Amino acid sequence: MKVMVLGRATAQSEAGEPATAEEFAAMSRFNDELITAGILVAGDGLQPTSKGKRVAFDAAGAATVIDGPFAEAKEVIAGYMIWEVASLEEAVEWVRRSPVRDGVVELRKILDADDFADFLPAGFDVDNEDGDGGGDK
Repeated sequence: MKVMVLGRATAQSEAGEPATAEEFAAMSRFNDELITAGILVAGDGLQPTSKGKRVAFDAAGAATVIDGPFAEAKEVIAGYMIWEVASLEEAVEWVRRSPVRDGVVELRKILDADDFADFLPAGFDVDNEDGDGGGDK
């Protein structure tokens, strides 16, 4: 299963302050462990929300662009990873080994075809590459 690993922002990350050399080194070692274990699929840090934008839609679909910064740091994502793991429990065990201190990491399963099996019509082919659900033509 693929899991999205969301690192919550801190006052430091929202201020645009880089991690210390020791923090970078610790995260680099952890990332190397994830790579060696074949778990890390992707990952990046994000700029602070002061450099971002949000697009909000009303019920009619009209869009409003909102310049950052946004809400409290504890509600903002500072970075993400995508891991390939056997279970959420395995992901939790990896997060516990991470060098994160005084922060929050959120884990969420990425939806896959199996998550929709009970909701799709009989015969619908979720793996169909052209996206029409009809299988081969």
